[in-house]
Amino acid sequence: MKLAILDDWFDTLRGLPCYKKLNEIDVTVFTDHVQDTAILSDRLKEFDALVLFRERTSISAELLDQLPNLKLISQRSVYPHIDVEACSRNNVLLCSSMHTGLPSFAAAEHTWGLILASMRQIPQQMQSLQLGNWQMGVGKTLHGRTLGLYGYGRISKAVNSYAKAFGMNVIWWASDEGRKRAELDGHKVSKSRSSFFSEADVVSVHVRLKPNTHEIIKDIDFKVMGKDALFVNTSRAKLIAPGALLDALNNGRPGQAAIDVFDQEPITDNKNELVNHPNIICTPHIGFVTEDEFELQFSDIFEQVIKFKEGKPINVINAILGL
Repeated sequence: MKLAILDDWFDTLRGLPCYKKLNEIDVTVFTDHVQDTAILSDRLKEFDALVLFRERTSISAELLDQLPNLKLISQRSVYPHIDVEACSRNNVLLCSSMHTGLPSFAAAEHTWGLILASMRQIPQQMQSLQLGNWQMGVGKTLHGRTLGLYGYGRISKAVNSYAKAFGMNVIWWASDEGRKRAELDGHKVSKSRSSFFSEADVVSVHVRLKPNTHEIIKDIDFKVMGKDALFVNTSRAKLIAPGALLDALNNGRPGQAAIDVFDQEPITDNKNELVNHPNIICTPHIGFVTEDEFELQFSDIFEQVIKFKEGKPINVINAILGL
């Protein structure tokens, strides 16, 4: 089997313990990022299997139609970046562990880091110190303030535990089913969507990107947020209507934002308007980027490759003839 691993930008995977699972496989690791279909099709045409690094590369029907040797795509979690129908049409098996029951603690911790950094002005205070200006402003204490968690899932529950440790009040909003589960578990659910956004000092979004969650957060939601409020997104950029967050910051509601995700990634334009907004703290999609999280995720991904090689595929998303 010839296996390609895409988008391992810092060549991290070969140093992980789980990489030993691939000892009997011919592996090529690509450390650059390529999205051009012509280049990708030429690069990948000889490979039998493909390992994806989250959603860094989109796998389109056009690309799949040009990869006659490809038999397996192995990855983890949701797959909005993959044309599943085209996989089936081309007899490519998609295997993706959905890791039920276990949150990404790395993502939850990074969310909390962004909240703390924003409320205490940590990047700005550091820059001021480096420029010889000492303090540049006055931050806000989290204790006693209200955190609004949008989405009732594993990561938001982990963030909730951090909020409780910091003495914050927590309110929730989610889908109809999610709100019911939150209430049954004894959590405070806002009486309306509008009150959720207007009452929270910090709103943090933890929702999976699916067809029915695209652009679920709109201008109207931001317009009711407080002028001192903070909006945090470490989930997916496409949960927000295009341009809505930038417009909201320009209009002063909310007063701040902290984000780890963008409509187009990677961003290499140092003049990007959102990245350079004075009221935002942003990071380059590193919520899941820790050695510990990589070991957890790629242990699952590599196990899927091994099981496929043995003729016993696991975590199968689609069905193809003969399997």
